Amino acid sequence: MNARLGILSSIVELLNLNLLIILISPIENWEYYGKCVIKLNEDIQLEWSKLVKEIMNCRKCPLHKYRKNPVPGEGSITSPIMFVGEAPGSKEDETGRPFVGAAGKFLTELIEMIGLKRSDVFITNIVKCRPPGNRDPLPEEVNACLPYLIRQIKLIKPKVIIALGRHAARTLYSLAGLKWSSMTRMHGRIRDIEIEDIRIKIVTTYHPAAALYNPRLKDTLIKDFKESVAKAVEEVLESQTIENSKTKSTQRSILDYLK
Repeated sequence: MNARLGILSSIVELLNLNLLIILISPIENWEYYGKCVIKLNEDIQLEWSKLVKEIMNCRKCPLHKYRKNPVPGEGSITSPIMFVGEAPGSKEDETGRPFVGAAGKFLTELIEMIGLKRSDVFITNIVKCRPPGNRDPLPEEVNACLPYLIRQIKLIKPKVIIALGRHAARTLYSLAGLKWSSMTRMHGRIRDIEIEDIRIKIVTTYHPAAALYNPRLKDTLIKDFKESVAKAVEEVLESQTIENSKTKSTQRSILDYLK
């Protein structure tokens, strides 16, 4: 599994994309296609920056009155793996970063447990601002913030989403047109869903904070990660490796054009 983690690097991924498009083109078109790829990457970065700026200045619901910092999310926006929680807590509100408190430390341990790093994935929440007193987000707050998550999904195009907690799971299931039951019944399940015409595997499990407040859930969460999350991630990486191999089999080298 570790051998496949290199494809998660955004730098390598972008370089591979550049080389692929350029090398399968006539030599006189290399410069043109190189500029097209750079422009494509610039467009995505520009759209992402615009989205983050909108989140930072959002006033769509009353939560903006209580926040110190919005929390758009962090990580690799070229990663096929996305973690979605419920809402920022006090530490996240102070720093503007997701999952940096005690629950965040546990999440980092869980991610590393399956052979990944935080920098390999993208981490965000359904709601981007902290609800007062860490209460559950209200339906109107979720609805106000949901377009931001949808845009993040459309830009990142993840292959697998790990929903952390019942609010994240229920919201993502709803986006996919599926009925949500309960975390007790649904945790650890892997389902193929479609959001905004993007095919995604979703894994639902408990929020790391739940395991801190209820130690009985800790073993369950660890098991979900070691079994379901690891399986979904491995399937995605295997599929991506196969796709890359098929593409490379049709790719010609520079020497082919110089013959």
